[in-house]
Amino acid sequence: MSELLTKSVTNVTPKDLAEKKLKAGKPLKVYLGIDPTGSRLHVGHAVPLRKIKAFADEGHEVIFLIGSFTAMIGDPTDRDSMREVLTKEQIEENFKTYKEQASKVLDFSKIKIVYNHEWLEKLNFTDVVKLASNFTVQQMLERDMFENRMKDGKPIYMHEFFYPLMQGYDSVELDVDCEIGGNDQYFNMLAGRTLQSAMGKKEKFVVTTKLIEGTDGRKMSKTYNNCIYLDDEPNDMFGKVMRINDDLMETYFECCTDVSASEVKTILSGEPRAAKIQLAREIVTLYHSADAADAAEKYYNEAAAGDVPSDAPEVKAKKGTLLIDFLVEQNLVKSKSEARRLIEQGGIKMGDTVIDSLDTVVAEGEYKIGKRKFIKITI
Repeated sequence: MSELLTKSVTNVTPKDLAEKKLKAGKPLKVYLGIDPTGSRLHVGHAVPLRKIKAFADEGHEVIFLIGSFTAMIGDPTDRDSMREVLTKEQIEENFKTYKEQASKVLDFSKIKIVYNHEWLEKLNFTDVVKLASNFTVQQMLERDMFENRMKDGKPIYMHEFFYPLMQGYDSVELDVDCEIGGNDQYFNMLAGRTLQSAMGKKEKFVVTTKLIEGTDGRKMSKTYNNCIYLDDEPNDMFGKVMRINDDLMETYFECCTDVSASEVKTILSGEPRAAKIQLAREIVTLYHSADAADAAEKYYNEAAAGDVPSDAPEVKAKKGTLLIDFLVEQNLVKSKSEARRLIEQGGIKMGDTVIDSLDTVVAEGEYKIGKRKFIKITI
């Protein structure tokens, strides 16, 4: 059973069923469902991915479900307003790089991929009414996000009640022993238990994994711009990990690395900065390599000392180009508005000189952009 029911886990329901099924020694059918509502995965997304990897590594049958139908409806979980409805084309576009990123965690030769539009779009109105008869409006309204919307006078749309029915029906169709998901998916996963029981299928247990906070201490979300993405460059990834709050290190070690609990205890008993450097190294090594972690640590230390890192990229610029335009072209900032804000806040330097004009033209020199981005420009 190892750490399948403990590491990075917040809840196992019902626990006695989970322990019984695992002790029986037979391969279990386990699944994780994802809605490709975005195109990038972060280390928070990787927590349940790492959990299904652990099940696959121990010989269980693991299914990776793509919410090709449910993503078009939109999961209301943790939302204070209706989620944007996506088209099939948007979902397909989002999924293009999703598998590539997930492959940084999962060995897809051991995992089956399925798409829930294959059965959900075949349900007729009678089928949907039968599914809905297993739940009450009171159950739905007890969900925090709906309670909060009612309190704030915000609308709750009828179709949002159907989301847990659809996710629950995935469990019926797949007839699984276990569903894995983030702690925010607990209600939806329990809906699957209800429907499996009502429709004479297996009794499943659910495993909820921990949610981790981002670089600013809030829930990791692209909305807050606080994500550590799986496809971040090593230097960015290392620097972002170094920005997390010290009190999050234990959770990050547990959920985002393969370091043993006993070793984590020893690491955290030492100096906090050294512990965080070790954490950053572990994460960069997982998603890149040990050599990349070495280089990223060196880059970070040089930047922290105020020096331009020796391996800062050198880029040739066209004479007369506005600095704002150049920074956007080189993906050093996300937009011209971000570049303007940095300049207005004194966040861009050439050597020791603070750039204070929005009309600055690029010149040869070493630039510091924000806290830890450096570039050498030649003309």
